[in-house]
Amino acid sequence: MAGPRDAAVTVVGGGAIGTAVAYFLASEGWEDVQLLEAGLVGGGTSSQAAGFVGQARPTVERARLAMASAKEYATFERRTGYPTDWREVGAVRIAMSETAEAELRVIAETARVTGLPVEFLSPEEVRRIYPVIERTSDIRIALWSPTDGYLQPTSLVNAYTQAARDLGVTFASHAPVLGIDVEHGAVTGLVTPQGRFATEMVVNAAGPWAGALARLVGIEMPVVPVLHEYFVTEPAPGWDASLPCLRIPEIQTYARGEMGCMLCGGFENKGTSLDPTEVRIGDALAVDPNWDVLGSFVSQLERFVPDATDLGVSTVFRGWPGFTPDGRFIVGPVSGLRGFVMAAGCNAHGVSGSAGIAMHLVESLLGDPSPYVRSLSPDRFLPRAWEWSQVRRQAQAVYENYYPMPQTAAS
Repeated sequence: MAGPRDAAVTVVGGGAIGTAVAYFLASEGWEDVQLLEAGLVGGGTSSQAAGFVGQARPTVERARLAMASAKEYATFERRTGYPTDWREVGAVRIAMSETAEAELRVIAETARVTGLPVEFLSPEEVRRIYPVIERTSDIRIALWSPTDGYLQPTSLVNAYTQAARDLGVTFASHAPVLGIDVEHGAVTGLVTPQGRFATEMVVNAAGPWAGALARLVGIEMPVVPVLHEYFVTEPAPGWDASLPCLRIPEIQTYARGEMGCMLCGGFENKGTSLDPTEVRIGDALAVDPNWDVLGSFVSQLERFVPDATDLGVSTVFRGWPGFTPDGRFIVGPVSGLRGFVMAAGCNAHGVSGSAGIAMHLVESLLGDPSPYVRSLSPDRFLPRAWEWSQVRRQAQAVYENYYPMPQTAAS
């Protein structure tokens, strides 16, 4: 990879969102684009993602974003020659109560409006589609989304990178941004360990480090790193790669097959977040596995898969996706600071929604974005009228209520 250079557009952050932004900007005609990554491209939070791509959402806007992303992943290799390892295996979402069934019916109605194929399943039909589920007594109803699937995050980032490079984008690893030059209300350059370079636009796609990058231009963006963990077991009979994705919101657990093993994770009721004001560009956000949390996911899954707790753990994955206090992405230019653009606050949708988020960012730069894209603007947090202690609690609550009921669903 080349080193940093003078460029018209500089994307900061080499995860799924950053590489997607670089690719979509170049494919829409932006020229002289570079991407800078503090570590290795694809080596941050995106490398720790589970790769689920769910399209059935409580709101039309989020459903359309997810559908656009899934379409990109399904056709990306045919259009560019680079595989994302997309698998359209479908997804089963289980409701255990009347309240959860009501949520599924809201989601199904949204799917009808957006044209997404879904259907309801009885407990017996769930057992047929998902053979490793042997206990169905807790299943009230389930929603089947046949065009959902999953991909390998590393493959996705590699595909974006190669396709963007074909369009002229350059990439530099081990190039943390240490400073951003601003003159007369506009971005004019940036500083890395390799030197100072001119640039007219900086796109902040720095994931959990997005808040630290924003502080380099004197603004605060409420992006809160929240720990998310899942694990992959040793080889497990029945958990092959063609098994559908499984979500059980009431026990906050998900699972799927992973190369003949079980992948299992979830969203615990008491999350772990970092103080965003103490996160610095290039900080290694390492943490030991929380076996109590991981054990709770698999013990809950045992209500449906009796032998789940008998499977040995092979690998634990831990990442720090950036969450926002209102559960919405932060996408678009910052008013009053020409050339500084946000593409962060993925709320654990950085891999699954990267294509749609990048499309929204391009739309935000064209001058006439839709009302939904305007609602994602970083300007909603400026000028700052909030306290870090408050937004940290709110962002962590978004994580803890990741599987929301209709009345609390984040848009």
